Amino acid sequence: MRVVKKAEERRNEILDAADELFAQKGFDGTSTNDILGKVGIARGTLYHHFKSKEDIMDALIDRYSDGLLDAAQVIAADKTIPVVERVIRVVMALNLSGGSSKEIMEHIHKPQNALMHQKIHKVIINGVPPILTGIIREGIEQGMFSTPFPYECMEMVVIYANTVFDDDMITLTNEERGSRILAFVCNVERLLGAASGSLMDVMQMFGGGDESSHE
Repeated sequence: MRVVKKAEERRNEILDAADELFAQKGFDGTSTNDILGKVGIARGTLYHHFKSKEDIMDALIDRYSDGLLDAAQVIAADKTIPVVERVIRVVMALNLSGGSSKEIMEHIHKPQNALMHQKIHKVIINGVPPILTGIIREGIEQGMFSTPFPYECMEMVVIYANTVFDDDMITLTNEERGSRILAFVCNVERLLGAASGSLMDVMQMFGGGDESSHE
């Protein structure tokens, strides 16, 4: 008996299969036949949902972007986590690395995929500062931070972090990255009017931030 699945469920099955295959074989090394074989569907079914392999990659990027923002929002809403730790956890949640996401990031960093790269940057730059701003406002109420510009500060933080710690934009040695992270945290403390060392102390809990996740 033929299994007829709901459109959304079938679409996600195709995306899951492509996600796994891109991680194993790379985007260029994966054919639409590979995806068809893994999901067990006809070519017409695939093309009903996606026009091309590039279209599948676009949809995966959308899904990763949504996942990033969802993860950041879940952390931001968890009032059991101290304010400063929440800020750092949200920033760290933006780090896409490892597994299939590594393949996605390698793919979008190719010159011909500059539009995809820009798309993820746009999602992060527009979506993350409002999430962080809510946490900063909590910190202001608690007397930990003092700034009349919580949103603008977070916009600066996100744009800087998303550019300088993007290996495609700036290539850093581990030593240079460590120095940038140190300067970044010190300057964020000043931007927010936080006590000197308050963010740095929490960073130490995470082993100095996200250095290790970029190696």
